[in-house]
Amino acid sequence: MIADEIEKLKRLLDSGAMTAEEFARAKERLLSGQGAAASEPAATNAVNRFRLSVTDRWIGGVCGGLGSLTGVESWIWRLGFTLSAMIFGSGFLIYLLLWFFVPRADQS
Repeated sequence: MIADEIEKLKRLLDSGAMTAEEFARAKERLLSGQGAAASEPAATNAVNRFRLSVTDRWIGGVCGGLGSLTGVESWIWRLGFTLSAMIFGSGFLIYLLLWFFVPRADQS
C-alpha cells in the first residue's frame, strides 16, 4: 500500500536517515506510480543487471561481466579470482558457480 510506504519514508525522515529533499522526491515517485522500481535496493538492481560478457572474456566472461557492472577493470577481477583460487581455494569454485548460474549478455 502507498500509505504504508509513505509512513516508512516519514519514519526515515524523522530518524534523520533521509533529508527533506530526499523525502519529497521519494514521495513523488510513490505517488506517480514509480515507487516499486525506485524503492528497489541498489544491490538487488545490480544483481539483476549482472550478465556474463560476450566480448571481454578469456574463459567464461565472468570477470568481463563483473568489470562492466562495477566499473573496475576486468583484469583486476581476473587477478582477484586467481589469487583467491591460489590462496584460499575458493576463487575457482566461485568462478565456476557464477559461470554456470549467471545469464549471458545479449550480443546485440
